[in-house]
Amino acid sequence: MENLLRPLIVVGGSVVLTLLIGWATDLLLRKADARHGETPLWGLLRRGRVPYQLVLCAALLRGSYDQARLLEEHRVGIGRTLTLVLIGSAAWLVIRIAAAVVESSYSRYARVHRDAARVRRVRTQVSLIMRVVAAVVGVVAVAAMLLTFPAMRAAGASLLASAGVLGIVAGVAAQSTLSNMFAGLQIAFGDMVRIGDTVVVDGEWGTVEEITLTFLTVRTWDERRITMPVSYFTSKPFENWSRGTPQMTGIVYWHVDHTAPVEAMREKLRDILRECPAWDGRACGLNVTDTTPNTMQVRALVTAKDADDIWTVRVTVRERMIRWLAQEHPYALPRVNTADAAPPPGRVPGPSPSPDGAARRVHEPPRTSR
Repeated sequence: MENLLRPLIVVGGSVVLTLLIGWATDLLLRKADARHGETPLWGLLRRGRVPYQLVLCAALLRGSYDQARLLEEHRVGIGRTLTLVLIGSAAWLVIRIAAAVVESSYSRYARVHRDAARVRRVRTQVSLIMRVVAAVVGVVAVAAMLLTFPAMRAAGASLLASAGVLGIVAGVAAQSTLSNMFAGLQIAFGDMVRIGDTVVVDGEWGTVEEITLTFLTVRTWDERRITMPVSYFTSKPFENWSRGTPQMTGIVYWHVDHTAPVEAMREKLRDILRECPAWDGRACGLNVTDTTPNTMQVRALVTAKDADDIWTVRVTVRERMIRWLAQEHPYALPRVNTADAAPPPGRVPGPSPSPDGAARRVHEPPRTSR
């Protein structure tokens, strides 16, 4: 009976105690979250209840397993397994706690500061910091797991002795990866590009959706994702429309006939912008910027508070101006001239060429004979 009750009490007691402590801790976190609604920290810490309970259960079982006297012939293997579970769950819990603290600090910062560019910069830095923390904790946890094996502890001295050579080999082999990692840190703390920025890369317009230590993802206007190494943004030029102030100036072009009423188009542009909510009212203008033998180029200049609104203003102005010209001034639209060209001064257009292709002279003086 003792051989049956002892393992049942040890294992069952550890599981029951784990559930009770986990329930009590979760209850305290819920009460703290309800009492302190100004910070999401306590609610975010509840995400770590699963690794927290794993740590408790593994620690209790690891400390009391010898008293259970269960499967004593496999005592070493079971003890090492519990140690590995304890190390892994502890690393998982540390990452969850760090993520809760960092995310809570970012949320509080975002509520206090109204500058969208500064908030995006902090968000980018926080994301990369969390990735670095997770990577460091993961490496330390794996190293601790390996050191639980006697063979790995014996090989530690030789590994440290060859660390210099291995570092050189790894640096040469992973040169591009290391350069991307350093470029990711440079982007995060150099404020070159941030999550949420509007950028133009290789002719593609989009929004920065994700920044990691090695790559960056841009979401285009048509919902495509462009993934690029972060080293691209430190070695090649690109357009960042969100750098500085988000205000934008846009340009709309039309090709119209030379007889187009430019002054009336200016008045119509003002009317269109007054009815367009996306226009911020800072500036507008319309000028003739170029001419061709058949048309002239008219440029409208408009402004908006950000890249999304400038797109709305441009398409609205372009569409409504063309519609107005077609309805009120159809002669102003481009057309192909089919009329005869005006002759030079002092000359009268002659008859058409003869059927055999020989052109007749116009007002040709009589020939004199010798």
